[in-house]
Amino acid sequence: MSDDESAYSDAEKRKKKGDEGANFLKNRQQMKMSELDEQLAEYIAEWRKQRQKEEDELNKLKDKQAKRKILRAEEEKKLSEQKKAEEERKMREESERKAQELEQKRKRLEEVEKKRQQMMKPNDGVKKFGSKGGDKLSNIQAAKGELGKTKEQLAEEKKIAMSIRVQPLNLDGLQPSQLKSKAEAMWALVVKLETEKYDMEERMKRQDYDLKELKERQKMQLRQKALKKGLDAEALTGKHPPKIQTASKFERRTDRRTYDDKKKLFEGGLNDLIREDLEKRWSENMSLFESRSRARLPKWFGERPGKKGKAGEETPEDGEEGEADLPPSPPPPAEESEEEEEEEEKEPEEEEEEE
Repeated sequence: MSDDESAYSDAEKRKKKGDEGANFLKNRQQMKMSELDEQLAEYIAEWRKQRQKEEDELNKLKDKQAKRKILRAEEEKKLSEQKKAEEERKMREESERKAQELEQKRKRLEEVEKKRQQMMKPNDGVKKFGSKGGDKLSNIQAAKGELGKTKEQLAEEKKIAMSIRVQPLNLDGLQPSQLKSKAEAMWALVVKLETEKYDMEERMKRQDYDLKELKERQKMQLRQKALKKGLDAEALTGKHPPKIQTASKFERRTDRRTYDDKKKLFEGGLNDLIREDLEKRWSENMSLFESRSRARLPKWFGERPGKKGKAGEETPEDGEEGEADLPPSPPPPAEESEEEEEEEEKEPEEEEEEE
């Protein structure tokens, strides 16, 4: 074989080896890609299963929530119906109670109206209501009872009283004679009501007079009270308490003092005088107490209590502290008895000389 042929055969061999190596790498990459594709397909399948499971659980929860909403709506509907029924029952009971109270009040007012009408009837030519011999304070008591009521209560009582006093007219099917008698009865009723109106006006005037009289009595009592306290007679009759005069009303200059300065004007007085007197007496008593004579205690086994010398020494007689302040010791009782005997002997001698 020639050199050219050998070189050509070597080149072919090298080319074959290169092709085989490239094919091996290519096959290896394809195997890796196929493995990755299989893993990815498994992951996607697993993820889809998990997602389907979660969706199923979510659907179950949604169904459960919808059922719970339906149950809650039914329970709320039942509760609202019960609450409405309870409110209706309470309102019905309240209306029944108010109706009963109104009926009781109407009956009570009817009885009061009947008693009033009986009292308004003339008795032996004199009306009880208009009699002057009654108690003066009865009108005041009645007025106080009316003052304790509200406007609504008064309006309701007025409405009930008017329904009792003003009877409804039944004019259907009446003859002329019956209408005439009805008109006469109404005229008599008008006259009666006018007389009652006049009596009520007089009663009102009497009440006003009683109130004025009471106010005047109150003013007189307040004037007396103010005079007892040393104030002006009209000081307590106003709406407000009397003002405190802190400066002369005749001075024409502006008062620049503060509230504390004005307040101090009313401090002191008798209390300060009593305090000064007590302090003076205390100082006098204290000075007397400090200048008192202090008695020396007797010696006990050569030592005076509270005054001890050195060990084994007696307390000195002279030179003790405070000895100069001590008063002289009183004389013994024997000398006093001798003086009394001498005085007794001198007395008869003087009597003899006088004789």
